[in-house]
Amino acid sequence: MQRIVIIGGGLGGLFTGALLSKEGCQVVVLEKNPVAGGGLQTFVRHGIRFETGMHILGGMREGGSIWRICRYLGIENFQQRAVDPDCMDSITYLRPGKTYRVPEGREAFTSYFSDEFPHEATAIRNYVNALYDLADEVDMFWLRRGKNYLFTHSEQFLWSADELIAHYIKDPNLQDVLAYMSPMYGGVKGHTPAYIHALINVLYINGSSRFVGGSQQLADALVEVIRSHGGEVMTGTEVTALHVNDHRLERIDYRQGAHEIHSLSTGSSDVISAIHPATLIPMCTDGTFPKAYRERIAQIPNTYSAFTLYIIFKENSFPYINHTCYAQEDYGMIWNVSEYEESSWPRGWMYMTPPDPVAPGSSDSFSRKMIINCLMPFSVVAPWENTTVGHRGEDYRIWKEKQVQKILDKMERLYPGFREKIEYLEASSPLTIRDYYHQPDGALYGIRKDCRNMMLSQIPIYTKVKNLFLTGQNINLHGICGVPLTAVNTAEAILGENTIIDKLNEI
Repeated sequence: MQRIVIIGGGLGGLFTGALLSKEGCQVVVLEKNPVAGGGLQTFVRHGIRFETGMHILGGMREGGSIWRICRYLGIENFQQRAVDPDCMDSITYLRPGKTYRVPEGREAFTSYFSDEFPHEATAIRNYVNALYDLADEVDMFWLRRGKNYLFTHSEQFLWSADELIAHYIKDPNLQDVLAYMSPMYGGVKGHTPAYIHALINVLYINGSSRFVGGSQQLADALVEVIRSHGGEVMTGTEVTALHVNDHRLERIDYRQGAHEIHSLSTGSSDVISAIHPATLIPMCTDGTFPKAYRERIAQIPNTYSAFTLYIIFKENSFPYINHTCYAQEDYGMIWNVSEYEESSWPRGWMYMTPPDPVAPGSSDSFSRKMIINCLMPFSVVAPWENTTVGHRGEDYRIWKEKQVQKILDKMERLYPGFREKIEYLEASSPLTIRDYYHQPDGALYGIRKDCRNMMLSQIPIYTKVKNLFLTGQNINLHGICGVPLTAVNTAEAILGENTIIDKLNEI
């Protein structure tokens, strides 16, 4: 059996490990945290379970790309709930007092916005067609055989997302509305490629769902796939050094808890890094990567971070909402919601009431919890970047409480009396994301993709080290769609092209 060592037990490491285990490899996953899962991890406060990162699922319904991967692995029986088909998302603009209720389905999506903006009806249909055309250019998105070289794509593929929208849509309000998903892919005006905008939109227009009872169930299922095939997932295991000689990774040093350093021989193994490249490089022997490569990784901007509220409601006080809600102060702000100004933050935010299993005889018409995400650049918390959890100081506590009250003020405008419904509340900042996920700058979506310099922001799976490969959200796309697809790419780099794709297409 070919041995594979994977550094990082997040979504990318676990999916890659599960695929390779299924194909007969002996997989060992080294995960720094006490629990594997990365953004799939959950935590419990006052008996209520909260997700930390994976809230909305695309491609997980029967027939979807991620559903097919999960079925191949034998783990498709998750507790999920489809969002309301007539309103998969709502978008509220506070100042004009306008709410849009966006339906799922290509035709329903097109018809809804054509009714809302009849003067743009033809343009809307052309725009939606363009989204699907761009998505169709990415063979891996549909789990098809193919080559995904940038130079083989259409001109629009590498436009910026806002440029694509403006090419078809002239109404500035509609331009803003159609970009509402940009916080889900780290969107930056003039930089985020149009193909990323298209893939994310098509993914969710085709139908989305939510985990019932938390996303940890997917992480646990992937761990079980690895272990059931003779593999091992070692949690609480922090990799400290990678020893490279003559372009081959020969040994990994790691620490378990506060114990002494252990070593794992990897000279005859393939190694996959599922961690941020900027974290990986300093661990390697000096001279492993050329100076130009190190500088290139250092220069790539990371995506923005977020400030998040985790709310527990008093019983039967707040309704369960079976879709994701987006809110903005006004039109014209969607490409600036990640910016921070003391007087106007947050300009936009996303909130949801994740579903829990319903006890027999009870009703799910009310929710016990809510998660509110507000984008925030890491620079805002830079004064405390050298602090650790629980030791950030009184000034940080005061600053954090001010942010909480700003968000609650916004929610009061949407739901008068909102504060009175809250039983418990906790908040996390970009520092929490940095420390919890070990992501530089607390980046929500890893490295930022930039259509102005695609060669800078494209990191290949292969490295200069012969037996070292890369996977995870920093390599292609992030999230529940992009990371598993990248896992297929990485696994096939070891097993052979289309080894897994051909099997997936038999499902």
